[in-house]
Amino acid sequence: MNARVLDFTRVLAGPLCSMMLGDLGADIIKVERPGQGDETRGWGPPFDADGESAYFLSVNRNKKSLAADLGSAADRALVLDLMRDADVVIENFLPGSLDRLGIDREAILETHPSLIWCTISGYGSDIRRPGYDFVMQAECGWMSITGPIDGEPTKVGVALADVIAGKDAAIAILAALIDRAAGALPPERRLIEIVLADSARAALVNVAQNVLVSGRDAKRWGNGHPNLVPYQLFEAADRPFVIAVGSDEQWRSCARALGLDDLAADPRYATNAGRVENREQVVETISHRVIAQPAHHWIDRLEAAGVACGLVRSIAEALAGTNASPRTGVAPVVGDVRMPPPRLDEHGDQLRSLGWRAFQR
Repeated sequence: MNARVLDFTRVLAGPLCSMMLGDLGADIIKVERPGQGDETRGWGPPFDADGESAYFLSVNRNKKSLAADLGSAADRALVLDLMRDADVVIENFLPGSLDRLGIDREAILETHPSLIWCTISGYGSDIRRPGYDFVMQAECGWMSITGPIDGEPTKVGVALADVIAGKDAAIAILAALIDRAAGALPPERRLIEIVLADSARAALVNVAQNVLVSGRDAKRWGNGHPNLVPYQLFEAADRPFVIAVGSDEQWRSCARALGLDDLAADPRYATNAGRVENREQVVETISHRVIAQPAHHWIDRLEAAGVACGLVRSIAEALAGTNASPRTGVAPVVGDVRMPPPRLDEHGDQLRSLGWRAFQR
């Protein structure tokens, strides 16, 4: 990917977006506040041997860092000059903040007719509220459907609203770059606005559709599934594991693999709708069965029958045997790791003197 990206974003959604573009080969200049930089540099412990927080390291590889004070005329002129030769600008300032710093987005887009500008905000261009993932999960319905059935509303363990918004931004930017290369990018589409609240609501997918179709609000299902049975966590003799049955054929294979031939033959449970209607009986019978043996005993039998299942692994177990790095994070799904996350202003002198030529390979 041959693109120049000027990245003013902080925290997670924006840095994840720019890191994904960097993984694909884009040249990324991360513009940070002098002295402090991206606030996630201080979000720890843990910190690595160089004092960088694990949080910052997770979403900032394949970038060069430039510390610039946008309140300074000289530094503002520097970043405006970098914009002139950039393909993409990404920022997540609160609405109105750039204007007060003397950076006029609309004027810049008019002056540079090939530039693509992506703004990431919590609630849209007219609302000056900080958009933190935890609040998004609360306000956009996620917490109301997450956690034990009789427990309190619970957030997802990863800042997933930020992650989804960052991926939405990367997809939108890539689409705009493709259209621009084809000469099919209209002026109004050069401005991309990604709103975390919109991304979070869109990510409700089938849960939202259930509510829209049924007219009944969603609820927490714990580790169960509102539309499928069995599709949940079970306790084996030694550790928890999950079974995920997605079809009636898989159900028959599952019941037989568990030694529950009577369940497989019972017409009440022959269809998924019947199993959902009789959820309690199906789950209780399976639970009484699997508690008698270790999880791997059941995993082996279920996998041999072609039934989706898996152990509940810790993060350390999930990362074992992969090429995840304490310095550059979990390897990209697409793209390559070319540079470790930068120290604050690590490339400042280089970028001030060479500009985008600092990326010449």
